[in-house]
Amino acid sequence: MKRALVTGITGQDGRHLADLLTAKGYQVFGLIRGQANPKAEMILDENPALELVDGDLRDLSSLIAAVEQVQPDEVYNLGAISFVQLSFKQAELTAEITGLGVLRMIEAVRIVGGTDNNPIRFYQASSSEMFGKVRETPQSETTPFHPRSPYGVAKVFGHYTTLNYREAYGIHASSGILFNHEGPRRGLEFVTRKITNSLARIKLGLQDEISLGNLDAARDWGYAGDYVEAMWMMLQQDVPDDYVIATGETHTIREFLDVAFRIAGYDSWEPFVKHDTRFDRPAEVDLLMGDASKAKAKLGWTPKVTFEELVRMMYESDLAIETAKMEQGR
Repeated sequence: MKRALVTGITGQDGRHLADLLTAKGYQVFGLIRGQANPKAEMILDENPALELVDGDLRDLSSLIAAVEQVQPDEVYNLGAISFVQLSFKQAELTAEITGLGVLRMIEAVRIVGGTDNNPIRFYQASSSEMFGKVRETPQSETTPFHPRSPYGVAKVFGHYTTLNYREAYGIHASSGILFNHEGPRRGLEFVTRKITNSLARIKLGLQDEISLGNLDAARDWGYAGDYVEAMWMMLQQDVPDDYVIATGETHTIREFLDVAFRIAGYDSWEPFVKHDTRFDRPAEVDLLMGDASKAKAKLGWTPKVTFEELVRMMYESDLAIETAKMEQGR
């Protein structure tokens, strides 16, 4: 039985990846900072086979101890301060966890090392936010980085750290440059889930409007469940490498609103949406669209869920959640 250690286990990707690896027969361990973590019970309810181990991306010794305890075949580093807007307000913490956390995690892998016959394989969750003010469209593995947020800057550090450890120490380390990926497990602070959850509440008469920032930002949105499969595929390759994971389509937030409100039975979203400057970023990333042709050719990976299917999935999930809350409150 293969063993995998996953950081960021309580996040959207960690939860999807734990499900995928468990289904493939792995023994999955999730790194968690303190057993009193309020999300621990939730993820154990979702996946009873999951085991939790203590560790903190700010503390190298705890990561070494976790890797020694688990003796993993594969380590997936998904842990990060992942909300871009928040990174402007907590830039130092973002650099500490999203940037230096990668260095500590891969250093722990280097120190523990696995066996000569079975060295530990390492996956780093890189991000399309590294491209930032894009130099070309679509963006591929060779597109230069120009990050526009502390989050993007920290991800660039983690990406190059992974590359450096691969070249310097021969670690089987791969980075997935994942474009935006969403789903019902996305946090409510992210704009896609904020829209579908607020729309469900509007449909049920629980709120009147949605406050949003820049509606013209364009993103390449895919389904998180598809994207974690690409992570696993990377670590099954004989040679480690970096891959862009994306749909190759771009949609604005206005388009997301168009599709979501149409699915919910509305002719227009404009009466329900208010612009709020609090949600505008100090430096905006205007357009992201990925070229995943390398992943398709080398990994055999392609996205399965379409943009409209993704929006429908998220809205219907939030409608069910909010309806259940209403019924429980009666």
